[in-house]
This record gives sequence, structure tokens and C-alpha cells, in this order.
Amino acid sequence: MERKNAVELLKKYNSEEFHLRHAITVEQVMKYFAQKNGEDEEFWGTVGLLHDVDYEKYPNEHCKKAPELLKEINASDDMIHAICSHGYGICSDVKPEKEMEKILFATDELTGLIWAAAKMRPSKSTKDMEVSSLKKKFKDKKFAAGCSRETISKGAEQLGWELNDLLEKTLDAMKTVEDNIEIEIKSI
Repeated sequence: MERKNAVELLKKYNSEEFHLRHAITVEQVMKYFAQKNGEDEEFWGTVGLLHDVDYEKYPNEHCKKAPELLKEINASDDMIHAICSHGYGICSDVKPEKEMEKILFATDELTGLIWAAAKMRPSKSTKDMEVSSLKKKFKDKKFAAGCSRETISKGAEQLGWELNDLLEKTLDAMKTVEDNIEIEIKSI
């Protein structure tokens, strides 16, 4: 699937800058993890880009409306399963089975928490953020309260990772891809 088609579908159902930024962020983080795992960066990235395709217009049908929307671009069954699995136990009964699906589940909420923490920094960047700062923000339930710590912890568990490893690896990913995120945001 060409990225251009995925971006067009994303923009058809999402217009808020926040949702577009989140989609690009998750796309870039998923590509980072694909590269680290020797997997298909384009597939993983597209799954990340489209994981919330239905959320802005259909929040009450999140992960349920996605298959219908994804069929518009002839998304594969594997892609649809991966996208729907990120809402497992919250808005979907599609369980993450593959490593990629588990990484998406684990990092989706966490990328939001990391961006929120970065915005509080003088630099407004992840690049100078330490894991210890992220851990403090994670423990503060009032900070970025919409980012589910339970989901993040469950994601680490599904991956068989310690929570600290998930925090560190995802922060490293965000530091690495931050410039790409800004470039992609400007291009859509």
C-alpha cells in the first residue's frame, strides 16, 4: 500500500491537528521498532499511521468502524487485525497476537504521555528528556490523565518487558524520530 493512500484516508476522517500529530508519531515510532526488529518498516508504519483512523469521527465506534474505513484502501486482513488489536480490552475484542501488534498496543498511549511530558520541558523536545523524568510523569496520575497507565503497563506485560524497558525503548524511539515527525506533520 502506498503511504499516499494511507495519508489520504487518514485525512478523510481526521482533521484535528492533535489527531494527525498522534497518527504521525505512532507511525514513526512503529517504523523505528520495525527497523530494530528487522521487520517491514512500511507495513508497521502504515499500521501506526492508521491505528486511530476511526477515532475522531466515530469515537463511540473506535476499532469497530475501522475495518469498514480501511476497506476503502483495500487494507489487508493482517493490517485490519493489527489496527483493531490496539484497542483490545478497551474498545475491541481483537487480541494483539504478533510482536508488532503488542508494540502498537504498548506504545500508543505511551507516545501521548511522552509528548505531554516534552511539552512541559523548556526545550519542548524529547531529545533532552531522561527516563527518570518520564518515570516521574508516569507515576503522577494527574499528569496527562487521559493516557492510561494501566494500558501502558498491560502492554509491557504482553511484550514480556519490564515497564522501565518499555519506557526507555519508547523514549529512545521518540528521540530518534522527533525530527521525522515534524517533517511529516508539515507535509500533510
